[in-house]
Amino acid sequence: MLPTDNTPGMNRGDRSRPAGTRRGPGLVRLVLWWGAWCLLAGSGLPALGLPGPGLQTAAHAEERPVPRVAVLTTEWRQNSHADMIAGRILAGYALDGTGDFPRLKIASVYTDQVPAIDTSRRLAARHGVLVCDSIRQALTLGGPKLAVDGVLLIAEHGNYPESPSGQFQFPKRRFWEQVLAVFEESGRVVPVFHDKHLADTWADAAWMLAQIERLKIPVLAGSCVPLGWRDPALDTPRGEKLDEVLAVSYHRLDSYGFHGLEVLQALAERRAGGETGIAEVRCLEGDAVWQAGREGLYDPQLLTAVLARLKGQPIPPGKPLPTLVTKPVLMHLRYADGLKGNVLTLNYAVAEFAAGWRTGRGEREATLFRLQEERPLMHFRQLVEGIERFMTTGERGWPLERTILTSGALDELLQSRLAGGAPRATPHLLLKYAPPADWKQPPPPPPGRPLDEPFR
Repeated sequence: MLPTDNTPGMNRGDRSRPAGTRRGPGLVRLVLWWGAWCLLAGSGLPALGLPGPGLQTAAHAEERPVPRVAVLTTEWRQNSHADMIAGRILAGYALDGTGDFPRLKIASVYTDQVPAIDTSRRLAARHGVLVCDSIRQALTLGGPKLAVDGVLLIAEHGNYPESPSGQFQFPKRRFWEQVLAVFEESGRVVPVFHDKHLADTWADAAWMLAQIERLKIPVLAGSCVPLGWRDPALDTPRGEKLDEVLAVSYHRLDSYGFHGLEVLQALAERRAGGETGIAEVRCLEGDAVWQAGREGLYDPQLLTAVLARLKGQPIPPGKPLPTLVTKPVLMHLRYADGLKGNVLTLNYAVAEFAAGWRTGRGEREATLFRLQEERPLMHFRQLVEGIERFMTTGERGWPLERTILTSGALDELLQSRLAGGAPRATPHLLLKYAPPADWKQPPPPPPGRPLDEPFR
């Protein structure tokens, strides 16, 4: 082993970039190895991210009352993900210096880019946080070895290229490579929170997972959308047979499409028999989306039930959906046990996340996944609380496998779209698991404040 977005509240500021590069020559072998390993394991991933022999976890090396974390981010500005996550550690959950705070302390920050509207420098000076020129310095605090208790890896905004399939190529693998180098040189690891999907390609995601398993790194990943408020407060009944789960989404297919897939997976993984994995995906757009509904690829009645839950921008009565959406996109997933999963991106008609399900008995139900579209954008609170619990106790409030499946499915779906909607088999996504905890309705959000409120 050794040395062995522009929409309030989510991704404001995302921009299109020139095309980048894609898969390397070793992808086929990597995917075959990973998929075969998952299939042979039978029960899914073998304790991914759990401490094991070899590298020593920091929790075993030294106990500290408040974990000190390093923040590694692409950029930190108002309303960015770094602001929404790390900013709450410095300014409290309400982002105004009042109320309760996460039980974490930021020791250092590294920003890959520093735009003119950066806020990290002022916050760091105010709170005594070390601003670092490299990831190594952020992890070692300028010393010879790892000197923090946890890592927040937040790569979601900034000026980065776009891949041919339409994903921003954030430097997630580069960040991980530098983190791993410090871990190995130090002979120990610490918990890592990884914001949103693992990478823009399955090749990079599988590489990360192999390193995580090799070094037994505790990892939590994902976003806030499945954790927040639902209206009405419904969840798929645990152990119920489901025939279909359907979600509606909006905006970009990478950043927001991932959220749609997360919503879908958070509902699907609770079904009878637990999660069985995804066998095949395809991505359709334009008139083919409406035709897919007529052919039964998705349930039009379930779509109608989901759209009826929209609050901020309901579908106007008497307006046929095709007249409101200029270019619909359907992400279709066929699970190993026969479950159908569908995410419809319906820009101009939909500006919220909502989802529904049809049971084996033919019953349909739906709910809205509600966000706070003003500061303090309190839908991030449940995510930060989950990070705090993970950093202090090692407990995951949601499964890492959910993020693995949605990361891999997103890449394959965008590849299908690039190939004109051709189906893509996904043997590497046949992961079996059961979610560890039930969703609970969070407390209501505080009164909203303007997104462009003066810097506090």
